[in-house]
Amino acid sequence: MTSAARLSAELCTLASPELAVLQQRFFKTGVGQYGEGDVFLGIKVPPLRALAKQHRDAELDTITTLLHSKYHEERLFALLLLMQFYERATENERVAAFDLYLDNTAHINNWDLVDVSSPHIVGRHLASRPRKVLHRMARSSSLWERRIAIISTLYFIRNNDFEDTLRIAETLLHDEQDLMHKAVGWMLREVGKRDLESEETFLLLHYHDMPRTMLRYAIERFPERRRQQYLKGTA
Repeated sequence: MTSAARLSAELCTLASPELAVLQQRFFKTGVGQYGEGDVFLGIKVPPLRALAKQHRDAELDTITTLLHSKYHEERLFALLLLMQFYERATENERVAAFDLYLDNTAHINNWDLVDVSSPHIVGRHLASRPRKVLHRMARSSSLWERRIAIISTLYFIRNNDFEDTLRIAETLLHDEQDLMHKAVGWMLREVGKRDLESEETFLLLHYHDMPRTMLRYAIERFPERRRQQYLKGTA
């Protein structure tokens, strides 16, 4: 069995200090920014995915240790391992993986960490279970829990199940964070790819009150004439 310390050492061999500097700017790690204080090793995602495939046997204790790392890439790597664990797990182990995820949202603290993992663990787990936890998280004071709530519904959307996405989107209409405007708009766009009528029914009720970024993301794939109607308030 591979230990967390050994995996950390393997990750360090992939690190690039030059890339780390760029990543810390890209992921807004400065004072007052959404990723304030995050520390990067400088590793791109494809090598992380490749290494994760080599360690499919990683267990939850190892994953937990890595998820608590100060290094962004170690936390991302932990989530990739957790996704693999969930895929091969028994039902009881899947419950444990889901609980681990929700118990550690403080460490799933940037948009890429949420986006790569939440549909595959939270969304998948709740596909056939009650989803009250998502609606509670949508009202959380934590930006990342709110993002988990909406992005997790991508799993439902891909199965033509839109109700929770639209309800959570309504909850988040007046969120103050631009990252949430983008996330909600993205999920509405995903709904529209599969059922344009459902998306437009939602938009016609709410587009006058939606943040501009949210609206732009939601209508990105619309024909130009229809897109301009929404932007000009004449839809």
